[in-house]
Amino acid sequence: MRAVSASFERTTRRRNAGGSRRTRVELSSSSVIETRCHTCGIEHVRIDQWLHAVRITSTRSQAANACSAGHVKVNGERAKPSTTVKVGDHVEARVGQRQRIVDVVTLISKRVGAPIAVTCFDDHSPPPPEPDPFRPLFAVRDRGTGRPTKRDRRKTDRLRGRDR
Repeated sequence: MRAVSASFERTTRRRNAGGSRRTRVELSSSSVIETRCHTCGIEHVRIDQWLHAVRITSTRSQAANACSAGHVKVNGERAKPSTTVKVGDHVEARVGQRQRIVDVVTLISKRVGAPIAVTCFDDHSPPPPEPDPFRPLFAVRDRGTGRPTKRDRRKTDRLRGRDR
């Protein structure tokens, strides 16, 4: 696969007994990486497939839900899950509390390992916010007080800023 690294000495492609394409890449340090060839002849891919394949979202349904909710933009326009992306497109996605801004470098439709997935896009995202060291990880309760009451839960929600 051409997009993995520029330091390959030799790349060979062949078909397995099952008929699927395989790519065998020999590195200069004589280690061999064998991966499925997912970039052979792809011109465009659905945005939900691509977001899942490059590990921006953990599931494809999560990517589709983000698109449907309007959290994904392709070239500045809201994207539906069926919107196609091409090499060179600019993708903005809000996943969880983080804004991801990436440019498409390689198209893949199947999920691959993290080292390969990182090479498929240029990341221009702002760094993730640092966790507040003074904020406790969970609400502090006296030992043995049991389950919080509805009133306690509402107080906790107000403290955390989830006021309704």
